[in-house]
Amino acid sequence: MTFWVYLLLCADGSYYTGSTGNLELRLAQHQNATNPSCYTATRLPVKLVYAEDFHTRRAAFAAERQIKGWSRKKKQALIRRDWLEILRLSNAKNPAHGSGKP
Repeated sequence: MTFWVYLLLCADGSYYTGSTGNLELRLAQHQNATNPSCYTATRLPVKLVYAEDFHTRRAAFAAERQIKGWSRKKKQALIRRDWLEILRLSNAKNPAHGSGKP
């Protein structure tokens, strides 16, 4: 079975990150506001801007948790699949892994 981590662009310009075992069904649930208490229910319509598949639910959930902690700029780099920018932004946040300068 395939599991997914995904990012949605909401109508208000914010991003929503989630994970699921059925991407098509989950996207339909977001678009139809199936769960009125969900973040996206008041930010419709939403647009899928990134999705990545994983072999296990645990791996997809771990990626979801990691991405939820990222800055907007880092999420935008992920959407563009700009791996160098993701690395640069990671190093900028943690100088110990960057150039060594504080």
